[in-house]
Amino acid sequence: MSQKGEVIVRFNDVVFEHGPRKPILDEVSFSVRRRSKITLMGQNGAGKSTLFGLITGALKHEEGDVHIAHGLSIALSQQVIPRDELGFSVREFFEKRFNEKVYNIEPRIDEVLEVVHLKAPYDKKIKDFSGGQQARLLLASALIQNPDLLLLDEPTNNLDKEGIAHLTDFLINYKKTVIVISHDAEFLNAFTEGVLYLDVFTRKIEQYVGNYNDVLREITVRVEKERRKNAQYEKHIQEKKDKANYFANKGGRMRVLAKKMRESAQEAEEAKVDVRREDKTIRKFTIEATGGLSGEIVRIESLSIMKEHKVKSCKVKVSLLKNQHLLLTGPNGIGKSTLLEHLANNTEKGVVMSEGVRVGYYRQDFSTLDFNETVYKTLESVMEKPDEHYMRSVAAGFLIHGDMMYSKVGDLSEGQKGLVAFAQLVLLKPNLLILDEPTNHINFRHIPVIAKALDVYEGAMILVSHVPDFVKKIRIDETLDLEKFIK
Repeated sequence: MSQKGEVIVRFNDVVFEHGPRKPILDEVSFSVRRRSKITLMGQNGAGKSTLFGLITGALKHEEGDVHIAHGLSIALSQQVIPRDELGFSVREFFEKRFNEKVYNIEPRIDEVLEVVHLKAPYDKKIKDFSGGQQARLLLASALIQNPDLLLLDEPTNNLDKEGIAHLTDFLINYKKTVIVISHDAEFLNAFTEGVLYLDVFTRKIEQYVGNYNDVLREITVRVEKERRKNAQYEKHIQEKKDKANYFANKGGRMRVLAKKMRESAQEAEEAKVDVRREDKTIRKFTIEATGGLSGEIVRIESLSIMKEHKVKSCKVKVSLLKNQHLLLTGPNGIGKSTLLEHLANNTEKGVVMSEGVRVGYYRQDFSTLDFNETVYKTLESVMEKPDEHYMRSVAAGFLIHGDMMYSKVGDLSEGQKGLVAFAQLVLLKPNLLILDEPTNHINFRHIPVIAKALDVYEGAMILVSHVPDFVKKIRIDETLDLEKFIK
């Protein structure tokens, strides 16, 4: 990391477990200097959010030392708004960020909402904001504290292009310390100068200087170098073993030579290095569309949007047949998520859905999942006929296996919840897919695999996504831009 100032966070041989048999960190050591801008990388479920919890003091480590500079103020912008805060008004939501009563808080709210490019009445309930607006509120709730150390957990999730641009400018000009968890390479490269990589296999932190792309390159070069070196050792080991066997069969003095050959092979075996096991990628998958439906699957004649915090009805003409993909676009707050929810539940007045449609609904906040249920029961619940072998095979393709099958959904990382939701869609075999920001929280390595599965999906599909590179990889037959209705 660049030598910007004194060390304000230091971990020395820190060990942390999420209960028995769930080790997360194993003797982790790293340091963060004042005014540095750091990316925290790692696979879904590696423990990145856990690390933030240890820095804020919300979690306690088992062994080692966590040193936080005396008097350091820390603010965390989480991935999702806690469920018990969804009923708060905007004013209550921001007041909750402070331990003491803040008088005349409105000007401070206005100031941070300006930074995140959001207008919001003080008395509006948090639950009445869209996913994108809630993401901005989360960010603003950390900024209003003006902390010495700002921790941002997937801050670009649900943000549109304009929102990401605003956040990027803010972080470039931010004069204090920032640690960011994100899978958005372009966003990270704009301000990152160092990377902490949490390896899900070794459970240790590797510390690098440079931006996101620099680090990915460095890791790739190192892996290739280690693999080449090990390949040479493997060749040497096999040669010595073959010779040892040959000489051993000759008997007499040749046995002494055979012993030397075996010792040489053993030395080469010990010299081999543990090649870093890179983040695993989910297997290629197909979402099969249940047969039997033909013709029009969904007809949209009118829909509701939000204009200046009020509901507005608009006439449209959209007909979705089997194997047709519709992209729904529009700015944060216009009501895309609400519309998708109504479509999924068949409660939108101007929408006619064919009889017998099986809907697969991917919700960006995962509220279609029961957080108190196990992963096993969650996957089993969507299958027409129980088939444990098939279910486990599908789950394994999404890196869900072993003890994770019996974990509660609520105990998973946000990225792992996303993979459970995709595994559900494969098992459900829907003929109408409704997807609300399906790349949120998902490791960047998985995204091309998901895009390919959606591209070849043969049912009807309605997609909302703010990630242009992802959308480009998917066949889109029609685009409905809701922004034209508010002009």
